[in-house]
Amino acid sequence: MSARATTPPRVGGPAGVPPLLGVFALLATVNVVAVGAGALPLEWATKPLLAPVLAAYLWRTTGTRHARVLAGLGFASAGDVTLLVPGAVAFAVGIGFFLGAQLCWTSAFVRAGAVAHLRAHRPLCAVWLGVWAAANAVLAPLLGPPMAVAIGVYSLALVVMALTAHALGRRAAWGGAVFVVSDALIGAGAAGADFPGRPVLVMATYTAALALLTTAFARSRPRPPSAPTPALGDEAVGAAGA
Repeated sequence: MSARATTPPRVGGPAGVPPLLGVFALLATVNVVAVGAGALPLEWATKPLLAPVLAAYLWRTTGTRHARVLAGLGFASAGDVTLLVPGAVAFAVGIGFFLGAQLCWTSAFVRAGAVAHLRAHRPLCAVWLGVWAAANAVLAPLLGPPMAVAIGVYSLALVVMALTAHALGRRAAWGGAVFVVSDALIGAGAAGADFPGRPVLVMATYTAALALLTTAFARSRPRPPSAPTPALGDEAVGAAGA
């Protein structure tokens, strides 16, 4: 495969926004409106396209350099479709797909230097894990044993992803944090703690998180093979978090 095929050039629209990001923004907006209006056909028409459009953007921008991130977006796409189907079985399968997505993205962040970053920021790890433990302690009695275990395992993988995201800068860190908020809203709904506007907030935060994580990788610079693993994401990535 030629260098041109492996790393395609960046292409921007008239206002400097890549066309595929514009398509994603349109799909995300329509999907959030559809969720708020209860327009199920429109939701089905837009939600399965969200992650694939971002995957196309990432590949168009960086080629195969972020294969793990592309795989994670593939899992997210499968999870999005599965979670459109009502019922406990579909919900459990959807959790499994998103668990795969979190593991793929965590692997990508570890490759970007997350381990060294977290060693230098142990208090950050303690705070995140404390929040995870407290949230699961509250939700577990409301979910019942099987679902509580599934949510506990998935949410731990989610929190680890959010922690490792700090290695790539502020943009990725915000993406991880917003993803946690989105899935916490889903967990609250599963536990029966519903409230008006919750589904809209779920999709608004989810699409924002996907965009932040994907564009963080798209803006990151490849590290030379001989370069040491960065200890701090912002300094290592530079403009990636801007």
